[in-house]
Amino acid sequence: MSQPKWRSARLSQLGSSIFAEVAVWKMEAAASGLDIIDLGIGSPDQPPSPAVRQALSEAALRTDMYAYPATKSGLPFRQSAADWMRHRFGVGLDPADEIVTLLGSQDGLAHLAMSLCDPGDMALLPNPGYPIYSASLALAGVECVLMPLREENGFMPDLDAVPDEEWDRASFILLNYPNNPISAVADLAFFERLLDKARRHHVLVVHDLAYSEMGFDGCEPPSILQIPGAIDQAVEFHSLSKSFNMAGCRIGFLAGNREAVGALRELKANIDYGVFDPVQEAGIFALKEAMESPNAPKAGKLYELRRNTLIEALQAEGWSVAAPKATMFVWAQLPPMQWSLDEPWSSRRISQEMLKKTGVVVVPGEAFGSEGEGYVRIALVESEDRLKEAARRIGCFIRGNK
Repeated sequence: MSQPKWRSARLSQLGSSIFAEVAVWKMEAAASGLDIIDLGIGSPDQPPSPAVRQALSEAALRTDMYAYPATKSGLPFRQSAADWMRHRFGVGLDPADEIVTLLGSQDGLAHLAMSLCDPGDMALLPNPGYPIYSASLALAGVECVLMPLREENGFMPDLDAVPDEEWDRASFILLNYPNNPISAVADLAFFERLLDKARRHHVLVVHDLAYSEMGFDGCEPPSILQIPGAIDQAVEFHSLSKSFNMAGCRIGFLAGNREAVGALRELKANIDYGVFDPVQEAGIFALKEAMESPNAPKAGKLYELRRNTLIEALQAEGWSVAAPKATMFVWAQLPPMQWSLDEPWSSRRISQEMLKKTGVVVVPGEAFGSEGEGYVRIALVESEDRLKEAARRIGCFIRGNK
């Protein structure tokens, strides 16, 4: 008698296994006695502001905060999100129908295809791309057509290279600027071309703007919803995780086209009861603080300093890396190995060997798709001193020194 199968076949489609592999490599390196400098996962190493933490603490002590969160009537956070969108981007939104609160933007990204599409439908995704993008399609039974993001095109998709028949089949196109993992940025002119193309083929544009407050060198990443009429054709994810150091709180929102926002809200109402009310209170305070203190440094300022430190230190060690314009990541072409190799090394092998010999964790580019081969992603989630030490160790590695 055969054993029952208690594992869905779709689990094998939920993105790369490399993240799990990297976790094993890290444990093995730590067990060998190495001091680990983890530049792998992009989790902020700083807390929210003292005022936000105070707001969270006070709300958590209230006795009326422990019922199910108000998934349908919880307008205060959505109103704050609408106020912030107007303040930051000049975008007017109806908080009742054009915003839905999420357990972080990944929650919404994971469920969006299920709310918008039927099995057998198709969507256009970037390659490389954040793994939940393709995983969400696998869960929904939606076909994925990948658009390569390459350096020669400024890591922008060639919209005209996608055949018209695929545009006509697509339910939505998903893009992410500033980009994870690539850190590329897009301007409003690109979004205008994208919207024009999408309108002609009746395709919804889904934009993931999780890194809106993390631009460098004066860069202020725009919202696609700033373009007149975009709300008829687009939705946009926002997150408080990275820009407001609230990753563990799990709060974000989707804004834009009311039909698409409503579809996700309806699905979510059948899955969970929403975000813990004290976390919503903290989110309200974080957005209010940002609006009332426009001259306060954004999260991007810290990562800009760290970017400068790491790029300069790697350059001194013989690894020339392009400086990103935004996010908390450096997308780096593989280092020039200055010692004999038995064969060309993949991003996976270089990442594994680097960790094994130096204790420095980076993520191989192939974790984000086939176009990521030849690169590694480095997260700027350690202090400047630790980043300098990481660069020193990497320098020894690429020179073949112990």
